[in-house]
Amino acid sequence: MQGMWRIAFEVPERLVPLFADVVEPHLDAVSTFELQEGGQWLIEGTSYTEPDTARIAMKLAVLAAAQGIPEPELTKEPLPPIDWVTKTYLSFPPITAGRFFIHGSHHKKPVPKGKIGLQIEAAMAFGSGEHATTQGCLRAISELCKVGGFRNALDMGCGSGILAFALAKLRHIPVVGVDIDALSIEIAQENAVLNRVHKLVSLHAANGYAAKAVREFGKFDLIVANILARPLARMAPDLRRHLVPGGTAIFSGLLHHQEPLVINAHRTQGLRLVRRFRLGDWSTLVMKG
Repeated sequence: MQGMWRIAFEVPERLVPLFADVVEPHLDAVSTFELQEGGQWLIEGTSYTEPDTARIAMKLAVLAAAQGIPEPELTKEPLPPIDWVTKTYLSFPPITAGRFFIHGSHHKKPVPKGKIGLQIEAAMAFGSGEHATTQGCLRAISELCKVGGFRNALDMGCGSGILAFALAKLRHIPVVGVDIDALSIEIAQENAVLNRVHKLVSLHAANGYAAKAVREFGKFDLIVANILARPLARMAPDLRRHLVPGGTAIFSGLLHHQEPLVINAHRTQGLRLVRRFRLGDWSTLVMKG
């Protein structure tokens, strides 16, 4: 079991991206939450090691002074140790998303008739199927594959590999999966064997489109990227270079109000919006070249 640390502070909505970027290098994960519409937002960070709050506070003070706001009040607290494997199993009941039925090894009942089973032992890799962003992508894949004749696909930021496996099982096509986190790729490779798609799915730890496997493959009929809004926007030119003319892209990891950022970044690259899926506060966008 492993304990963690949490820091938190509040800033106005317009400054959330700036302050989140400042603290991100000092933490393992950063999340933002709206506290009141058009008002204050909470920025929360977690770390497996005790964060250097003195250094973080200094950076917050400098940025606050530059932006003309009071220095945010920074709080830090230890989080109790959690047996994450046990917690994952207990909080991961089977999920149905589109044509897919996602379950762990602890689920012993048969896959429902008409559904495609995906066994995911997510452990520390993102992508158990529980989050609305993953479910939105699975719904989009289910709809697109009814009509789309995709010959290959790229899963950018593949995490546990769930979306890559869904494409491989549904369309029986080669899929390349890339994630910057080497541990996620190790877990995804194990999951690929569990789902008997390891001959179709090629998984690589690398920094986005710079991955050798992506460069060598060339262009893809379908690219799925369930990341975050700002990285999606920054990577738009790279996606365009690796998408075949007339190809399809699925984007998720963004909130409703972040849709324009992602849509406009890809419109400048010649893509157009053809479909959106909304689950709770989260959006999944389908765009075509």
